[in-house]
Amino acid sequence: MGISGGVGVVLASIDASVAALDSLNSEDSFLAAGAGACAGVDVLQRRYEIRLERLELLARLEAQLAAVKARDVAEGVEFQQAVTPPDASVQDRTYADMSVVEEIAGVLTISSGAAGALVEQSRRICSLPPVMNALAAGAMSWQHARIIADETEGLTSGGAASLVTHFFDPAAPNPARGAAPGELVPSRFRAKVRGWRERHHPESIEKRHAKGVAGRRMEYTPDRDGMAWISLYMPGDTARTIWNRTTATARGLQGPDEERTLTQLRPDIAASLLLGAGTATELSEVPTPRADVLVTVPVFALLGVTDEPAVLDGFGPIPASMARKLVAGGADSFYRVLVDPRDGAPLEIGRKNYRLTAAIKRWIRMRDTKCTFPGCTNRTPDNDTDHLQAWEHSGTTGTSNLAQLCPKHHRLKHHSRWTPDRANKNEPPGWTSPTGRHYNAEHQDSEPTHWPPGILPAQRSPLEQVLLQRLAT
Repeated sequence: MGISGGVGVVLASIDASVAALDSLNSEDSFLAAGAGACAGVDVLQRRYEIRLERLELLARLEAQLAAVKARDVAEGVEFQQAVTPPDASVQDRTYADMSVVEEIAGVLTISSGAAGALVEQSRRICSLPPVMNALAAGAMSWQHARIIADETEGLTSGGAASLVTHFFDPAAPNPARGAAPGELVPSRFRAKVRGWRERHHPESIEKRHAKGVAGRRMEYTPDRDGMAWISLYMPGDTARTIWNRTTATARGLQGPDEERTLTQLRPDIAASLLLGAGTATELSEVPTPRADVLVTVPVFALLGVTDEPAVLDGFGPIPASMARKLVAGGADSFYRVLVDPRDGAPLEIGRKNYRLTAAIKRWIRMRDTKCTFPGCTNRTPDNDTDHLQAWEHSGTTGTSNLAQLCPKHHRLKHHSRWTPDRANKNEPPGWTSPTGRHYNAEHQDSEPTHWPPGILPAQRSPLEQVLLQRLAT
């Protein structure tokens, strides 16, 4: 357990980070005194850049301190267990473990529950050296490390190691591509980790989904200011359909005379439909834009010969049976995308029940999955397919010069010096900020699909011909 090279290496890194902060503070004081103007330095611009550099260093320092904290928590528990007499009863050992959790809660001034969670997360993170080393190096935050701890819960030690290897070892077979874990906002990192976990979990998603369906429920939680929350726990395709319908209806209501925002309209529409208010009838007359949702399905799963998970746009992995129901059962707002069994790449976009926008827009949406601006998670159909290099500046209309942008970041691109890289057929663009910082693109985590038992990829040529015939129909 612990950090490679010992705590001394981490403390040395912390000292280096503090020294770098001191150096920036000295430079800032020098500029604040007016000394930089004589040297021809743009003082305000440089002081702005110093703030960004300090924020980078502080984020790294927070991660390094979190690594030391996690190590001390985990080793504190181990030392307490070591001093417990070998012949101690189960009850005595249980109370000894409870005691150390309460000690940690007292030292950190947190609740017993929070201390217990910290102990579990710290021990799991310390048991996964690549994760602990990345945290100790300041390459990712404690929040990123905690995501690994959460998503490896319930996996075998081998399964947890495989997940960590995929995301933290560039030399691994079929490693995660694109932005590194610490370069993704936590919500996007969790989505990628959870997607991998769903595909590789030892228990099939069909069985886990059946258990989840049995636990479906509605919850009511009062809040302050006379407000409350209503939550529904239900199958993902149903939840996604409800979200799509309320969003589409809200967009249909928007106009010059509608003061409510999209966010405000959604709960108003849901309440009207559930309560059967008079406005529900009016809502049925509102023209609602089509909410197209892509369902990415492995070929063999669509044919019913494997149960490999599919991916529902804006949700994540879903059981193959649910995907087959969506694309074959008349669900007119869902649009299937078949996946090549050889490498997991998109193979074909189907045409069923309705016509989408131009083919190239469908491909860009499938490639990017969301707004490509760094950190943005906007997946709504309102995203624009934008020319990375403007048409009037000789930009072409091809996959290498197109990307999804939400309206906010589309406007920012055209009114600032944020600059996108070129994209390609299968990879969205990275971005460079006005201060020269480069942000790598988030890539989809494609991988070869599961082949049915008894069928090896080397034996697939005749089968491929059959599949291609089936796909063309």
